[in-house]
Amino acid sequence: MISSTMQDFPLTVTAILRHGSRVYGDSECVTWTGTGARRAPFTQIAGNAERLASALRRLGVGQGDRVATFAWNNQEHLEAYFAVPGMGAVLHTLNLRLFPEQLTHIINHAEDKIIIVDDSIVPLLARVAANLDTVEAYIVVGDGDATPLETAGRAPVLRYHELLAAEEPGFQWPELDERSAASMCYTSGTTGDPKGVVYSHRSTYLHAASLLSATMSGLTQADRVLAIVPMFHVNAWGLPYSAFLSGATLHMPGPFLQPEHLTRFIATERTTVASAVPTIWSAILNYGAEHELDLSSLRNGTSGGAAAPRAILEQFQERYGLTIIQGWGMTETSPVGGMAFPPPGVKPGSTEDLDWRMKSGRIAAGVEMRIVDDEGAELAWDGEAVGEIEVRGPWITASYYREPAPEKFRDGWLRTGDIGTIDGRGYFQITDRVKDVIKSGGEWISSVELENHLVGHPEVLEAAVIGIPDPRWDERPLACVVRRPGGSVSAAELAAFLSGKVAKWQIPENWTFIEEVPKTTVGKYDKKPLRALFRGGDLTVERLSAGG
Repeated sequence: MISSTMQDFPLTVTAILRHGSRVYGDSECVTWTGTGARRAPFTQIAGNAERLASALRRLGVGQGDRVATFAWNNQEHLEAYFAVPGMGAVLHTLNLRLFPEQLTHIINHAEDKIIIVDDSIVPLLARVAANLDTVEAYIVVGDGDATPLETAGRAPVLRYHELLAAEEPGFQWPELDERSAASMCYTSGTTGDPKGVVYSHRSTYLHAASLLSATMSGLTQADRVLAIVPMFHVNAWGLPYSAFLSGATLHMPGPFLQPEHLTRFIATERTTVASAVPTIWSAILNYGAEHELDLSSLRNGTSGGAAAPRAILEQFQERYGLTIIQGWGMTETSPVGGMAFPPPGVKPGSTEDLDWRMKSGRIAAGVEMRIVDDEGAELAWDGEAVGEIEVRGPWITASYYREPAPEKFRDGWLRTGDIGTIDGRGYFQITDRVKDVIKSGGEWISSVELENHLVGHPEVLEAAVIGIPDPRWDERPLACVVRRPGGSVSAAELAAFLSGKVAKWQIPENWTFIEEVPKTTVGKYDKKPLRALFRGGDLTVERLSAGG
């Protein structure tokens, strides 16, 4: 048997930092302040990461200890992205939008030792500080008031800039096993307590490198990428690390996620790529209906976290000439598992181009995917067979942190909980979640498809479809619709609007109009409250004749 002659080079977060700071030292992290921007070259980010690692080591942080961040997308958060994993500790990004009970559970479950927190959100963390069992110190970024944390917490409160000022650059990064833990993130907890996913250095490096492919984000040094997607949720889709590998300048919005700030940031700093969930893209469109926007610098946008309605992609193309590419992933997949770039030969901006971009994605190199039936038998890649999507690969989790959850895995594959199809070219289409799919008369109705069509109506702002019991068909869809301000569209008109877009038997006969669709902490539709409202008789439901 012959052995390889290749060097055993560890794929680590430290290697990413070293490459970005040495090869692309002049590339920048640009943080929006609300009135302008503050800038830091990659060389400065690297120097501050070394100082932060030294400060954490002085505070007693050792290899394997968890250091949490409770922060917006900004320069200091980026420095922690490198300092914590690089010193051998584990970066734990905390979701700012979790309920206090969930936040307490996650911090205690992960046994976080230090929490780095932005001054603007100190009060949010202070609400739970008295219930945190393992936290030994808080590090506050900024000069804002930290009194709530000092009063409520049982650990000292330190200042980020003071800690860094007391240290010198030149931290000696340890040699790390590439399979050791680098960071961790918890799921959004839509079906119970959030579950922890622990990413290795190797998985982080491979995922970041994969994003540089032209079939993914295709970032280069010429790009200025706006990471609207939060750094506290699945590592901002890997953008901070892929930017350091490619030299792309990072644009960080901080807490300024309103469309007026995002669009001014884009226009001022000439952003070339922007990544956000559909609700952000929708808000930008709505803002643009009444304000002049300059999005001319964008070469494309990426959207993920939930299916983007076709109307959003159409309107960005028509109004601004902006192509938005959908991607798919989960906390469990690091997260990106595929991007929906159209195949060669498709005319940009055409109806066919949009049809391809409405796919959930095309399987990324490094990810393997299959669809299976209820018994686990693999189904054909014919674009028609519908089953649960399962994935495996070097950046796909094989378990949860301290939670085996064997029902989520099958024969080395992750069961995603997504229902969909795969065609012969590896394009996959998610039609629903297992928990959301509507089984009517033995046939499946896609709530996602109905929602996307409904949002295409000019008087509809949001729409969520849930299954409700039916004595004849077992389940039927209930359309929960949010009208645009001033809109008066009726249920009958919306049913007629759906005619010809979906099969007649799939058109809901049950309709309700609501003020807002509930959202999860990461901006996805949360249908649990809607189901609870229906069960409690708190929704006013109008029933049309069957089939519209």
